[in-house]
Amino acid sequence: MTPAGTTATSTTAHPHILLVEDDEVIREATRMALERYGFPVTTAADGLEGLEAFHAVRPDLLLLDVMLPLLDGVGLCRRIREESQLPILMMSARTDPVDVVSGLEAGADDYVVKPFESAVLVARIRTVLRRIRIAPPPPDASEAPPASPAATTPTPVPTTTPALASTPTPSVRSFEGLQVDTDSMEVRVDGRLVPLTPTELRLLLEFTAAPGIVLERSTLLERVWDYEWGADTRVVDVHVQRLRAKIGSGRIETVRGFGYKLRRPA
Repeated sequence: MTPAGTTATSTTAHPHILLVEDDEVIREATRMALERYGFPVTTAADGLEGLEAFHAVRPDLLLLDVMLPLLDGVGLCRRIREESQLPILMMSARTDPVDVVSGLEAGADDYVVKPFESAVLVARIRTVLRRIRIAPPPPDASEAPPASPAATTPTPVPTTTPALASTPTPSVRSFEGLQVDTDSMEVRVDGRLVPLTPTELRLLLEFTAAPGIVLERSTLLERVWDYEWGADTRVVDVHVQRLRAKIGSGRIETVRGFGYKLRRPA
């Protein structure tokens, strides 16, 4: 049975978005904007309906309002995080730090403040989707550049013997009980598999690639969230707290006034 709110344009070819918003005007305007960019959208008007739709359609990304009837956005985010690591982007008309931090601590990957331009929202969605290697819908045909004739030219066969491949980099990064497999993208602490969200995993990969080196918040915003300096650094701080809770609070050290670093093994 098709869930309530599923639109006729739904298709598995593109990342599927579940939009949970109680304001009908905002919900429909956002749905139509996302569909214009090629995203199939399922909508829900409250938290409980959103939870039911999540189980029915298994979307690729959840876009939800903080203030929802029956089950608020923070509660819905926590419920879904208990069983899924899909990307979650929260919307809020309130910029109170408590509201922002509560949403991030519940498991959201990022947030956007209403009102917003549709192009800005889509850019944030595409950024989140890139973290989990889901290709966003291509631009409209009218926006796409003409195909280059060279694109169809066969690649010439090299006439020289290729150089020998260099020694591959070990795929497992180990740090006193913490193991990060960069091939399987699995993280283990003392042999126990630890589930991380895509954003938490990207953050940990940055730390393990440079143990002992201080990474500024602006650097992490650029590398993990694809944001230029000026974005909200609370996003970084809350995700570091969540990561510490999963891999051990003593592994990531705060360097006051600068950022964070992964402790080198003693």
